[in-house]
Amino acid sequence: MSLEQFIVTGIFIFTVVALIKFQQHGVRVFACSTLACLAISAISIKQVLSNAVNPGLVTLLLLVVCAFSIERTRSLKKLSGYLLNGHRTRSTLRTLFATWLASGFLNNTAVVATLIGPIKNNAAVDSNKLLIPVSYAAILGGTLTLIGTSTNLIVNSMLIEKGEQGLDFFAFLPLGLTVSFACFFVVVLIIKLLPATTKQSANMADYFLEARVEANSELIGKTVEQNNLRSLESLFLVEIIRDGRLISPVAPNQLIRENDKLIFSGDVKNVLALKQYKGLKLFADAEGLLSDNLTEVMVKPSSSLVGRTLKHANFRSKFGAAVVAIRRDGERLSGKLGEVKIKVGDFIVLAVGPDFVKRTNLSKNFFILSDIKAQYILEGKKENIAIFGFFAAIGASLLFSIPLLNCLLFYLAILIFTNSLTVNEIKRRLPLDLWIVVTSALSLATTFENVGISQLITETVGQGLSSQSVYLALVGVFLITLIFTELVTNNAAAALIFPLAFSLAEGLGVSSMPFVMAVAFGASASFISPYGYQTNLMVFNAGQYRLTDFIKAGLPISIVYSICVLLAIPLFFPF
Repeated sequence: MSLEQFIVTGIFIFTVVALIKFQQHGVRVFACSTLACLAISAISIKQVLSNAVNPGLVTLLLLVVCAFSIERTRSLKKLSGYLLNGHRTRSTLRTLFATWLASGFLNNTAVVATLIGPIKNNAAVDSNKLLIPVSYAAILGGTLTLIGTSTNLIVNSMLIEKGEQGLDFFAFLPLGLTVSFACFFVVVLIIKLLPATTKQSANMADYFLEARVEANSELIGKTVEQNNLRSLESLFLVEIIRDGRLISPVAPNQLIRENDKLIFSGDVKNVLALKQYKGLKLFADAEGLLSDNLTEVMVKPSSSLVGRTLKHANFRSKFGAAVVAIRRDGERLSGKLGEVKIKVGDFIVLAVGPDFVKRTNLSKNFFILSDIKAQYILEGKKENIAIFGFFAAIGASLLFSIPLLNCLLFYLAILIFTNSLTVNEIKRRLPLDLWIVVTSALSLATTFENVGISQLITETVGQGLSSQSVYLALVGVFLITLIFTELVTNNAAAALIFPLAFSLAEGLGVSSMPFVMAVAFGASASFISPYGYQTNLMVFNAGQYRLTDFIKAGLPISIVYSICVLLAIPLFFPF
């Protein structure tokens, strides 16, 4: 090996060690590796920029961005509530199957994020018995299609960078179905191994919200449970006010009637989730100011509002704002929002008008704390554009052989043009971390090519291994990728192992596809560690699990998954 090859090998080893040691700083590690390769002139800046706009990588980024609109649709929110209604076993199976199927076509992280709130708030299934299985179902569903998980798209982008034809949309399907069917039964069985949890009541410091059931509401005549009002994300139905009478606590079989006032407690950021219900009017709706931009204030001792109710304070005319929610430290509010007497130190969330900041009486009455970005819900035409536009883009790519990248570009343009997705939201949520990681990994692979390491691996393997060793090499690639996935996350594992696996296939003189699939499925085999896959980390935090919970539940699934993958790859992708 030359000096340059030794240095690049050292950079690769440093990257692996640093990723294991500094799991929370993977972006910085990859960036440092790329800069090191640039510093020794092992790669040019032109090649790095070319990798940054790799068609496979740009497709991945577009899918993530477009998912922002789909995850905020009214239908998706209502579906998540429907899944967790009724009998415990049916609710569990419905939720797992729907998660698995949806994750094949939608970003599985977005699918799990949508379900976490309803799962934690539902009355049918113990949330801790379901959160980990849902993450596993999302992982298995992600293996079905090219767009199911980011690791598939990363592998595809690196395959394109090698000059090969990109993978078909359903290239993963035969293997993904085989593995999913075998593992699905295990996922159901491990539910018994998971710890139970005790439902917690709403926090005393949660915001206090009010909504009125109008005459045309779809809620009327149905029970609380049938309307999925017990499965809202971070919002709890704590009271119903009917004809001046307070109903608390609210039973699941309580019927909703016209003019009922529903009192919720919870995270005010999710207030717009209530707009998924037609005919449910929020307190601030009457003022015509409710939007996704809210302002939080605290009542000053000098405020003229102290001791008065919102109903008699002429709030809109005084401040150019409408009250969305109130919270009071150390006390749980009750009754109608308009009849709550304001006290010093109360926190109020306001839907503000255009002249709010110009009002001269603000500084006397309030401390302005912060702006709050509510989670806006798409409905009507915007919802239809988000959902049907996505499937139209996928369908056009499949039926007319149009590159998926082209279809997604037009889909994104339509979302922006119709205001179903704003430029500000894209800028705020653009996955720059993912972009940097994949660009850096592609650049590291390019560096291997530039200094001859890939060629060296190819020649060494060709001389040292016989054709009988091909299957053992495949097993080795899969297991190394699986171990890296548990240690350094799925995306990093796919990006690091792919160049080595591809060179290994070339050295053995066999098709690269079995090794490509070994990397893709190995990178999705994160069942034992909560840190290897983003959906695992999400449910790990949401359910407050221990590491041992993941090990007990994930080990049997990991074993079955690995056996199925290693037996099925040669059948579907011959050497």
